[in-house]
Amino acid sequence: MIEQLPERVGQRVKVRGWVNALRDQKRVQFVILRDETGMAQLVLGKDEEPSELNDAISALTPESAITVVGEVAGDERVKLGGLELRIESLEVDSPAEPELPIAEDSALDKRIDWRYLDLRRPDRKLIFEVQTRVEQAMREFWREEGFVELHSPKLMGSASESGAELFHVDYFETDAYLAQSPQFYKQMAMAAGFGKVFEIGPVFRANPSFTSRHDTEFTSVDMEFSWIESHEDVMAVEERWLAQVLAAVAETHGDRIRETFGAELVVPSLPFPRVTLEEAKELLRGAGHEPPGAGHDLDPAAERRLSELIAERDGSEFVFVTDYPSAVRPFYHMRHPDDPGLTRSFDLLWRGIELTTGAQREHRHERLLAQAEDKGVDTDSIQYYLDFFRYGAPPHGGFGFGLTRLLMQMLAQDNVREVTFLYRGPHRLTP
Repeated sequence: MIEQLPERVGQRVKVRGWVNALRDQKRVQFVILRDETGMAQLVLGKDEEPSELNDAISALTPESAITVVGEVAGDERVKLGGLELRIESLEVDSPAEPELPIAEDSALDKRIDWRYLDLRRPDRKLIFEVQTRVEQAMREFWREEGFVELHSPKLMGSASESGAELFHVDYFETDAYLAQSPQFYKQMAMAAGFGKVFEIGPVFRANPSFTSRHDTEFTSVDMEFSWIESHEDVMAVEERWLAQVLAAVAETHGDRIRETFGAELVVPSLPFPRVTLEEAKELLRGAGHEPPGAGHDLDPAAERRLSELIAERDGSEFVFVTDYPSAVRPFYHMRHPDDPGLTRSFDLLWRGIELTTGAQREHRHERLLAQAEDKGVDTDSIQYYLDFFRYGAPPHGGFGFGLTRLLMQMLAQDNVREVTFLYRGPHRLTP
């Protein structure tokens, strides 16, 4: 691999990769070769009469896959690692057509059409190296804290949240739906006595939205745990978990993230600021921003402005917004005992975008039935879920979020499509 070449100066080696660039000069030829680990300069001199090897190099096209044998020579003038490989033989494993269909500055949709070529760029690969470290750090926390991993079904007989964003699937002689969330199954695990669970898996939302932060299939990260006192316990675990994840990514990739994307990864101080939804709206009004009216969630503009205000006031990139009205939360969110119009729920904002949604769940069967009726939920189709709470369920809560939204904010990207391996949206089912 190219990253190993500094250990092989003076040795004859074989390297394999893609032609990143070619400089065919009068007296010498240079090939910049790229593999998964970096780039290196290959060089071959020219005689008065070019050799067959010279002709083969002249015929190379960008992005062709090649195998090269040669000697590694140190040369401090070479910007790529202070060394070069002096070519002895070259084999074209797979030639690229002369005209590439995309460039680095092509429109995003065009780049997604040719996503495998777009992903050859080292900065795109860094996105998924960061994603790998993020998931590893999450699992390290969960392992240390005694969580159990679940793989919940993605085919369901009824909605897991609202019925408005379901993908219908023909399922033998009946109907099925793609899961919008593992929510019900996380809660089943609480009733089963698992105590603490997590899942990283796909979810599906039939949302005809074309915004920079929505997609129809994404990777959801979910956590649920038992024996809590309130949603404060859930927020306390989430902020510890997120701080540990960000610290791990900053240690492993912080410098490259800064150099590549111009993003500074700040490990947050704990605890994160907390404001109720009504307090958030008062802050916004005081700053001259009129938020949505009573009984409504914050809109994207309000989320951005609130994050700015909290950063100015508390010096934090994060803020928990708590105590949402029951009108804008699912029926299974626990109501406040002293104000049933409010729920023990929260959103976590990071740099102006809603990152996670969480809550304490209602675990008491009769109250859950009453809240479902109050929200007009058809309980026949979710009777299996309601049964989870008939034989003793612990007080519990949790949260969930989209992995790509976290990566988008972490790497200062403008769209979740940039940080999704293969994006799916209302008009995108290929490649």
